[in-house]
Amino acid sequence: MTRIAAITVAAATLVAALPAFAAEGPRTGEVKLQRVVMQCDTDQATRRGFMRQHGVAPTFVTAEQALAARAAGETWSAPRCMTAREHARLNQALTSYAAVR
Repeated sequence: MTRIAAITVAAATLVAALPAFAAEGPRTGEVKLQRVVMQCDTDQATRRGFMRQHGVAPTFVTAEQALAARAAGETWSAPRCMTAREHARLNQALTSYAAVR
């Protein structure tokens, strides 16, 4: 009996929330560009996969360039790539920055 009551309460809660979700409608606002950096390999398979997923060839950046873009508020329409070594440098810089704050 309690199981049926719990299911009924959950269903009633969802039904009560439906008008709020329906009133929201689709989001047609502007899509904000992001500053995403991914760790990528430099082989041909990775390049093809990146192009298939994002529609452009990967652009590799260094940790220094990524930090400069962050400071300048620069955004990108497609993610940027960096090697594993540069990604480690970026993580180290961001970790030391967070430790200071």
